[in-house]
Amino acid sequence: MKESSPLIEKACCNLNIDSLNGMQKQMLETDQRPNDIILLSPTGSGKTLAFLLPVLQRIDPKAAGVQALIVVPSRELALQIDSVLRKIAAGIKIVCCYGGHPVREESKSLAVAPALIVGTPGRIADHLRRGQIVLDSLDTLVLDEFDKCLALGFQDEMKEIVAPLQQVRKKILTSATDSDTLPAFTALREPVKLNFLGLKSAEETTSERLSLYRINAPIKDKLDTLLSLLRNLKPGLALIFCNQRESVERVQQFLTDQGIIAEAFHGGMEQPDRERALCKFRNHSSYICVSTDLAARGLDIPEVKYIIHYHLPVDVESFTHRNGRTARMHAEGEAFIILGPSETLPEYAANATDFQLDPKADLLQIPPMATLHFAAGKKEKINKGDIVGFLTQKGELTADEIGLIEIKDHYSYVAIRRDKTHATLRRLKEEKIKGKKVKISFSY
Repeated sequence: MKESSPLIEKACCNLNIDSLNGMQKQMLETDQRPNDIILLSPTGSGKTLAFLLPVLQRIDPKAAGVQALIVVPSRELALQIDSVLRKIAAGIKIVCCYGGHPVREESKSLAVAPALIVGTPGRIADHLRRGQIVLDSLDTLVLDEFDKCLALGFQDEMKEIVAPLQQVRKKILTSATDSDTLPAFTALREPVKLNFLGLKSAEETTSERLSLYRINAPIKDKLDTLLSLLRNLKPGLALIFCNQRESVERVQQFLTDQGIIAEAFHGGMEQPDRERALCKFRNHSSYICVSTDLAARGLDIPEVKYIIHYHLPVDVESFTHRNGRTARMHAEGEAFIILGPSETLPEYAANATDFQLDPKADLLQIPPMATLHFAAGKKEKINKGDIVGFLTQKGELTADEIGLIEIKDHYSYVAIRRDKTHATLRRLKEEKIKGKKVKISFSY
């Protein structure tokens, strides 16, 4: 395997990395063998690029039909992989399929078969039943976060997708946690297991950069203890994990009632609401996101400083994935476990040390950014340059007063300085972007 190629050079350039790490190089080397591959690597270690490079190298841009299929357990992970692909895979048609996205738009995109499809089990199975996806020419199958994809909730759909794919030349399974057994329908051929679970970038492990603390709540209801903890933390992105959707909403509402800006995120929310919550968390319009374990995998949020286990995770794998959202790459992070009076510390968290809360502390700050919602996106031919130009010329903002911009299919989110929000909206009220009147509002 060559140390460099146009694809590798483009990937490194467009993703702002100097070179491939050891795991990514070994994946490329192993892909030259006929065996299937199981890649085990921690969250944040570059696993996505590690499996995308072999997939893309196997694709023939001139060939017809679907050549690669990537199956993932969540919409957010599908969108993240799609985003990375579009930065490094010019000239290859890619379609992203997931629940909460209009079937009609996906069907239209699938009318001429793409070279690569990335999507969730339910939506891919639905398109297969409709005959809108045909996998007769499939060369490569990837199951990302395979332990989650192959869990009981997805097994029927996964069997429907995977079992008929006997002709596939390469299967790649990836995860940040291992599984003892795999369903028979995966039918791996003498798989090579690449285990990097003890390795992070710069030879560091997550645990070496993660400080783990325990806090004892005096009563079963932990809300006041959580509030006190948040007041004891310096400003930084904090992910609060709960085990049920109802608990997520209860905790988020409690924080909102205290005048604290906090987002909720769980699988029962509509897709636009999920996207808005993550966007506001990423762009620092909110420092706090309360979530189920849905946020433990696949989210592109590189700067999470604090993980708070409001509820104990159901198992060590969930604990690992939750904590994997912080202490990524060279960064450090802190994780907190809040224990009720009847709860005991799990064995896998036995190294947690006591954290002393200062009842007088109040380090909470209002986030510096706020989010504007533009009712136009990719399908309306709006791009980031259009929005920046519009905000600087018509909104009278400077470049450093504009933050993260995320363009979706039919709407866009733009972070601007919170203290500029109302004046900016007032200036833009009657203005047009690219000659069109677009509704712009503050995203609550």
